[in-house]
Amino acid sequence: MRKLLTFVICPLIIIGLAYLLVKSIQQPVQFNKEKAAREADAITILKDIRTLQVAYKNVYNHYAPSMDSLVDFYNNGEMTIVKQIGSMDDSVAVAQKLVRREVMKLPVRDTLFNDRSGFNPDNLRTIPYSGGDPVILKSDVKVVSGVNVPLFEADIPYNSLLKGMDHQLLVNLNFERADQGRYPGLQVGSIDNPNNNAGNWE
Repeated sequence: MRKLLTFVICPLIIIGLAYLLVKSIQQPVQFNKEKAAREADAITILKDIRTLQVAYKNVYNHYAPSMDSLVDFYNNGEMTIVKQIGSMDDSVAVAQKLVRREVMKLPVRDTLFNDRSGFNPDNLRTIPYSGGDPVILKSDVKVVSGVNVPLFEADIPYNSLLKGMDHQLLVNLNFERADQGRYPGLQVGSIDNPNNNAGNWE
């Protein structure tokens, strides 16, 4: 019995404990690696939403109130582009009135994201890896220092973005964010605290 305990059971216990130790170390490492990959995809979406919102505001003087409005703006809207012919630094051209500006209206879809083949604005609606959860989009106009200021924000909560990953580590991450007074996820812009449309990852 003593030999069985010494040569079989004890080594099995040691191997089991070693496995549990390695697993406990590897879990957070793998979690953070997968989190970083998912965040990169989510940040691309939030940056694209910001680009479209800024273009929308330049046309309408306020931000799109919904994702439907934003997608429709990309598909059917127009942007005003000012093109300068000649240079104001060229005094001869200025004297001869050869320097001028042309105002053109161009379709948004022909102006934004031209370097992205296959760009589809409908992909901005859904949080990746979430199984279909929508990106949360808000807009508002608030008085700041006596001036009406249009604001927007787009939110991707970790509970959606990191769905299916280690539950306890996700709970810990959300708790840590809440304890620090930070949004538990990724966010661009803010309707509560104007931040020049910054992302909370920047």
